[in-house]
Parts: sequence; C-alpha cells; structure tokens
Amino acid sequence: MASLTPQDVHALMNLLVKEATGQEDLDVVDTSSFVDAGQKVLATGYENTLNALSMVLGRTLIAVRPYKARYSTIQAMNTGEYTHRLRKISYYAKTALPAGNFNTQLYPENLFQGNTNAQVTTTDHEATKSQWVQNQAVPFELNFAGSDVYQDSITVYDYQLKQAFRSEEEFGRFAAGIMTEKGNDIESQKEAFNRMGVLNKIAGVYLTGNTEQVVNLTSGFNAKFGTNYTSAQLRTTYLKEFLAYFVSVFKLTSDRMTERSALYHKAFAKTVKNAETGTNETLMILRHTPKADQHALLYNPLFIDAQAQVLPAIFNPEYLRIENYEAVDFWQSNYSEALRPQINVFPAVYDETTGTTIKGDQVQIPYVVGMIFDRDALVTDFQIERTDSTPLEARKHYRNVWFSFSKNVIDDPSENCVIFVMEDPSEGAAVVGSAVVGTDVAG
Repeated sequence: MASLTPQDVHALMNLLVKEATGQEDLDVVDTSSFVDAGQKVLATGYENTLNALSMVLGRTLIAVRPYKARYSTIQAMNTGEYTHRLRKISYYAKTALPAGNFNTQLYPENLFQGNTNAQVTTTDHEATKSQWVQNQAVPFELNFAGSDVYQDSITVYDYQLKQAFRSEEEFGRFAAGIMTEKGNDIESQKEAFNRMGVLNKIAGVYLTGNTEQVVNLTSGFNAKFGTNYTSAQLRTTYLKEFLAYFVSVFKLTSDRMTERSALYHKAFAKTVKNAETGTNETLMILRHTPKADQHALLYNPLFIDAQAQVLPAIFNPEYLRIENYEAVDFWQSNYSEALRPQINVFPAVYDETTGTTIKGDQVQIPYVVGMIFDRDALVTDFQIERTDSTPLEARKHYRNVWFSFSKNVIDDPSENCVIFVMEDPSEGAAVVGSAVVGTDVAG
C-alpha cells in the first residue's frame, strides 16, 4: 500500500478533529494549523483520541478494500447492521390470453348477436371470459440470511501516539504504518472470503447437471470437429485451435445471456391454473443479463501465452466489457502448479423440497477455465465493519484496536451463470479421497 502524501495527512487530521472534538472550525491547511489541530485532539484525552483515530483509519481502509483484493467483480452490497436478511422477489413469466375482440377459430362467438360480455360455452356458442377475468401475478421469493463474523486487531503504544502528533511527517508515518500493516491483512481476508463464494458458485452450478450452465469444452471441441483429443492435448499441442473455439463459445454464451430465457439459471418451475381455460400450465422464472451486467472470471495461466494472438477478441466491447473481467491465477490452492486449476468443494446448495440451504455433494473439477455470470448471481454482502479500542493497559502502556466484521455470501441460483470446464471422459466430479483438500462452505 502506498504511503500517505501530505494532502492525505491533512485530510486524515481534519477527520480526526471532527471525530475527537465534534468541531469543524479548524481546517488543516499548513504546518502551523496542523500542530494546533494535533494539540486540540490530544487535549480531548488519549482514550477519545485513539477511538477517533481508529474509526478514521478503519473507514479509510474499508473505502479502499474493494479496489485491492482479488475477485472485486463480485458486486459488494450492504444490507445494514440490523437487516441481515435480504428478501428478493421475482415474478414468473406468464402466457398470453386469447383475443376477445375478434371471432377466432378458438372462440368463434366472441362477437355474436345476444351474447353478453361473459364467457359463453355451449354447443353452438363459444366466447372468451369477460374483461373482469382475474389474472394474478405469480411472485417468487428467495430469502438470503446469515452472517460470517470475525475480528482482527493491532496494538498501538501510548508513547508512539504522542509522537504521532508532533508534526505532519510523524503523523503521516504513524497513520501510514497502521494502514499498511492492517490494510494488507484485511485485503487477504476479503480475498479469501470472496474466493470461498466463487468456489461455492462453481460447485453449485456443476451439481445442477444443466448442460447449458456447465460447458465441458473438451467434449464440445471434439464433438464439433470430430476429434478425440484429451484436455491436456488441447491445452498444449492444439492450444491455438482450442482458444479460437473457446472464444466463439464464450461470445455465443455472452450474447445468448442477453436474451430472456430459462436456459442459464434455475427456473423454479411452478404449476398454476390458466386464467382463461382453467387448465394447469407450467410457469418459469425468466432472466436476461445485459452486457454491462455480465461478469467474467477466467483462469489466467491458460491464456497468458496467447494473449497477443487469440484472447484479445474476447475483450472487444462488442463481446464483453473489459471492466467486468478478472483474471484468476488459481481457484482454490496455489500449493502446486497441478492444483491451481482444480477445485474440490462441498458447496452450499438450495433444496427445493425444504426451501433451505443444505450441504451438497462433494464436487471435484480437474480444470476450471472460467465462468460468466450475472452481477446479481453472486454478491458479497457487507453487514458490519467497525473499529474499537481498548482502555490503556496500565502496566505496559498500550491499547489494542479491534476490527470487527460481519458479512455473507449471497449465491442466487435464479440468476444467470455459466461455468466452463475441461474434463476427459475418465474424469468426473464427486471424487472422494482426492489429494486436493475439499472446502466445506455449507456452514
């Protein structure tokens, strides 16, 4: 993390004055006013000073974290400290009703001498129902609840605190030290949390068995070109041909996700009665994802040698906006080169029978190329992020600043998501006893 510039130090001191004193009459504009501000802050007492300093630095850390940690393509949202339950309401797509303003082959007596505006169904006369027929919307509701909590801390010594306010330079070094030390820790924690959400999404989609959502590029390539290459051959000997094929599949998938359909998500089929005929019909949740709302994660080592040849086509604005793409150096483990493209996960999945989240079967995928998904399909929900300090330790003269976090991963199966994998016929999922350590995210 870059060290603070003098302008940043002035901004931090201004915030600190407001937090510690509740006054806004002193703005730091030069060295002399900086010293005055430091004296005013110290005059409020060390306990209040440290609390104010921890809050200011904590807010600054939180503000920059979304731009530092990996997997920033996961849209961050905040349900608030007292609303850890998010209710999402969608609506089933419904079919059109028969026309009543013409005589048709289905209802030849809509316009007929003596008929009222009510439905007439006799041997000789048949018409639609009246304009008062009730055709209710059919809502679909998903509730996302839960909190994953953890804390972190850093120790600040009382004498160092006094030194920090003697000059701009000393205060800058003091504040930059806290931000660098703890900012790096929090970045790593955030990345690990987001990575867990990505792994859960990939494994959950794989378990659906939906061939539209799970694209095996190895079998797809062989089927299209009448070959019998292994995944390893496609990633080496025939890499250029394979990448050209992948780009075409990726572009087609991206284009088709903009169409309103039930192809790329769990449609939650529901049987209802038709408003006109009274017969049962099946309704589904339909989704579409505009290009601007499409996010993509791709396994970087596969493409790094061919970026100048094939890959740039995938980032053409006509295909997918580049700001929604993120390269992934490994999915789950960077312990060895062989483990980087693999995942081995017990995902949390939605159980339609109970309407709750349960622990799914173990999923092992030997090579994950990437995924493309709607921004609402996978979200990190930030709930509580705060800082607090302890009183002075009377014997050793230090205080601890505690950072507290509460967050949740929202994995919505009703939103579009497609994963791209490479599997040979002999490979498969749910392999028990693998050398890869599985991650249990069901909680």
